[in-house]
Amino acid sequence: MPSLANLAATLANPDSRTTSRELVEQCLARIDDPNGEGSRAFLKVHNSQARTAADYHDRARQQGSETSPFAGIPISIKDLFDMAGDITTAGSTVLSDAAPAHRDAVAVARLRAAGFIPIGRTNMTEFAFSGLGINPHYGTPLNVYDRATGRIPGGSSSGAAVSVTDSMAYAALGTDTGGSCRIPAALCGLVGFKPTARRVPLDGTVPLSTSLDSIGPIAQSVACCATLDAILAGEAPTALSPFPLDGLRLAIPRTMVFDGIDTTVASAFDAARHRLSNAGVKVVDIPLRELNEIAQINRFGGFGAAESYAYHRPLIARKQDQYDPRVVSRILRGKEQSAADYIDLMAARADFIRRMTTSMAPYDALLMPTVPVVAPPLASLATEEAYRDVNLLMLRNPTIANFIDGCSISIPCHKAGEAPVGLMLIGASNSDARLLAIAAAVENLVSPRTDA
Repeated sequence: MPSLANLAATLANPDSRTTSRELVEQCLARIDDPNGEGSRAFLKVHNSQARTAADYHDRARQQGSETSPFAGIPISIKDLFDMAGDITTAGSTVLSDAAPAHRDAVAVARLRAAGFIPIGRTNMTEFAFSGLGINPHYGTPLNVYDRATGRIPGGSSSGAAVSVTDSMAYAALGTDTGGSCRIPAALCGLVGFKPTARRVPLDGTVPLSTSLDSIGPIAQSVACCATLDAILAGEAPTALSPFPLDGLRLAIPRTMVFDGIDTTVASAFDAARHRLSNAGVKVVDIPLRELNEIAQINRFGGFGAAESYAYHRPLIARKQDQYDPRVVSRILRGKEQSAADYIDLMAARADFIRRMTTSMAPYDALLMPTVPVVAPPLASLATEEAYRDVNLLMLRNPTIANFIDGCSISIPCHKAGEAPVGLMLIGASNSDARLLAIAAAVENLVSPRTDA
């Protein structure tokens, strides 16, 4: 699939026969393919609106009007975002009788202003409360890898990732509260970026945790994610310059993040580390024992349970039987937290961020596997115990970045044709531009698209 920059250049080339309408029609055809995943990846497709927008952008170019370089490129929108005229269902049936949104979420509005065409709303874990991507209401879109077996896409931005792997959109808008952009990116062989939480406004987005929620992109490359991140943050996109590798300092925590790792992920991670070291990157192992504290700090369900329960309390009172039981049980943990527990949680997080910031200061970023296993078969997660255990495993590493209020990115590091594996970088709060530059340099070394 072409990058956003290549698409922009093609559309701008007067000798090119590629038009926005052609891009839209190709995406719609893939969504409608009866043998594809479109019916599970998308909850709503904006056929007529996308065609109308494409024709508008094509006419503007033909008339020589000044347009955004990205005008006319189809993108998918996670079902967590308001879009004017749509009901935002958040992957659930609980909100199916809600009033349509009066206006776009800020993130959606900024993408439209940059010329991107929302092709439709993508499926997700109900209310974004799981890292697996399983949805009992609308079906689960299957991972592009080993589709015959039927593997999970990862979540909660499941349809977002599948929309990109299957070329039903050229990039996707997602959210990330504990890995919901990075987990599906890692399992599906894409790049997923989680910015510092306050970088992109949450207005018009159904909340999971107001303390941890972040809005980020899933796309084919670091450069594509950097472009989208700039637009989402209200900045002008600029060319991404890879960070110099010689002298780059990356720290690998040896506490917790490798527990339960499978041989495929371990092999891909070790190969990536070897490439980085050979390129002059200083890669060091550090204990970072603070990571052992996260589970204890969140023993009552953490911010996700407390803050989601505050939002869902009136809905649960009326419609608890409509929720996925695996989701509502996690939300109801917030009912067990007292005000004192929540205040203690905020204080513990502030102290944890302070100590982690000190421990991370000598390094440019942390380096670790995004998740410790490749995508498991959907059928293997049928029991409540299996669902719970694998969900915790998927969320464990990515949630570090959310809890420390940092930024993070997952980059594919597997060999072409093998099971997708994600390599994760975590940077300090507000180091987004620096982390993206580092990620671009790392991607050049480890991405399966750069394999010799």
